[in-house]
Amino acid sequence: MKKERTILALCTGCLISAASLQAQTGKDSTQVARSYAINEVVVTGTRSETDVRHLPMTVSVVGRPQLEASQQASVLPVLNSQVPGFFSTSRGVMGYGVATGASGQMSLRGIGGPAQAGLPTTGLLVLIDGHPQYMGLMGHPIADAYQTMMAERVEVLRGPASVLYGSNAMGGVINIVTRKMQEDGVNTSINIGAGSYGTLQTEATNRIRKGRFSSTVTASYNRTDGHRADMGFEQYGGYAKLGYDFTDNWKLWGDVNITHFNATNPGSVSRPYIDNDQRITRGMTSFALENHYEKTSGALSFFYNWGDHWINDGYQPGGEPLDYRFNSNDQMLGVSWYQSLQLFKGNRVTVGADYFHFGGEAWNKFSDGHRETSADKSLNEVAGYVDFRQDIVAWLTLNAGARVDHHSQTGTEFIPQVGLAFHLPKDAEIKAMASKGFRNPTIREMYMFPPQNPDLKPEKLWNYELSFSQRLMENRLSYGVNVFYINGENLILRLPNPAGSGMLNQNSGEIENWGAEANIGYQFNSTWGITANYSWLHMENPVLASPEHKLYGGVNFRKGRWSASTGIQYVKGLYTDLDAETKENFVLWDMQGSFKATNYLSFYVRGENLLAQRYEIIAGYPMPKATFMGGVNINF
Repeated sequence: MKKERTILALCTGCLISAASLQAQTGKDSTQVARSYAINEVVVTGTRSETDVRHLPMTVSVVGRPQLEASQQASVLPVLNSQVPGFFSTSRGVMGYGVATGASGQMSLRGIGGPAQAGLPTTGLLVLIDGHPQYMGLMGHPIADAYQTMMAERVEVLRGPASVLYGSNAMGGVINIVTRKMQEDGVNTSINIGAGSYGTLQTEATNRIRKGRFSSTVTASYNRTDGHRADMGFEQYGGYAKLGYDFTDNWKLWGDVNITHFNATNPGSVSRPYIDNDQRITRGMTSFALENHYEKTSGALSFFYNWGDHWINDGYQPGGEPLDYRFNSNDQMLGVSWYQSLQLFKGNRVTVGADYFHFGGEAWNKFSDGHRETSADKSLNEVAGYVDFRQDIVAWLTLNAGARVDHHSQTGTEFIPQVGLAFHLPKDAEIKAMASKGFRNPTIREMYMFPPQNPDLKPEKLWNYELSFSQRLMENRLSYGVNVFYINGENLILRLPNPAGSGMLNQNSGEIENWGAEANIGYQFNSTWGITANYSWLHMENPVLASPEHKLYGGVNFRKGRWSASTGIQYVKGLYTDLDAETKENFVLWDMQGSFKATNYLSFYVRGENLLAQRYEIIAGYPMPKATFMGGVNINF
């Protein structure tokens, strides 16, 4: 207890000193990101739409206007600058790739990212409309599949969300809420952009709503030569969603998302590769039947994710080409149900159940035609959960929840959480929360490749959080601060085999992280606004892709036909190699602007790393200096 009080005091001191470093705007469309505190509705914290004032957890939201203004093909760069505590890796102008040298690794508060080099993100869960998106065999998300074209908004729950979403939500959740048409009519938009290093970015979207029917169809093509030799990337993407409202209370919708990309990894500067190529296809489809009444709402949904992967691991100069290619296909089938009920005034109870079936096959195909299977395995997970919320008095809300999760290999896990939300005068909130997170070992860790170990147990942690937020001056000024302490055990590490030679995956790692996050913002008028965020993270056992300090500050301008924004991000204490004596520090300055020539036509320009900083996020992969892109948007 003494140690925890010391940690809390240190975090609070840092938080107070940083509180003036982060900003967010009010409800103006130029707002870049919002750590919602009051009068906002989110779905990630409870599965059903809920006023975030009654939730004890910290939720950040990036909306459609902010995603469009960024002119980014992927959602990750936007989250990287706008969400405190979140960080994702990259290695070039466009594209993340998979396997050795891949980027797109993600972490929240030091959880989710790899504890050792070469390991993927498995402790941070990506959702699309509440459906898990990790690979059936490898157990990690693929960053290139999460494009802005499909997102209405992105909700980031910072901290464990295992009660509602199960395994992999140990560090938090990124929920991509897909687009839909709100009013009757037809809208079509086309975006074409080109820039540095032969980069091309295109997207076309058509949205329709006619009475009770709605549809969204989007397609994209992106490519780049890359800023280094043998670093090309090419991507095709498509998304379609159809919906029908049977009544005002019952809705049915279905969607499909497919992305295919070809990527080349040149290797690190000191260890280059030849012909390290990848051809990856990822797909997702889902169907949901929803009901919405005044005192109850819920959904029954089905989803199916799949992937097909072809990888040439390449060879080093002077070496011999490999005589095989790695192939795999995987799938994940899920059924989810929840129903939220208001039993009496100030009360909300959500009960739900999930069933997941995931797995696949992996093999090496040799030049003489024969194949060697490295894995052919499937596992199941079934769970039930309850989430309870009660307004004790007008100024206090109690939240409590629990999940019982059974995995066909690792057994049963019990996951509780509890929190309080204090509603103070002048639109202020104080929240306190204690929650458990966990992650089941993946098929890859248990059955594929040395040092596999079928006897692995789940990773576990506890997160303790205290936060304060407030909105003032008719929501033109808003700010928030929070401190957290994380303690976990049973992390899966590659260690020497105690029973013999070689390495073995073992539950031997520990987590002890604490830190602080802050946000403050001001909308001066309809023309000018500022936004910023800051996070500080201390890790007793450092991991990759989790900087000690991350600061972002931005200015937004909109007047008449002109709009512009600029931001500076400062990153300090980033481990790119856990064995290195020094950590990476860098400052990035970005700027974008647009001009609306007519009601149907606008032009934009974007510049990144305008200070031409030399820096690395992945050891041995220098990032490009200043890059530029310009393009046109057509809307009709």
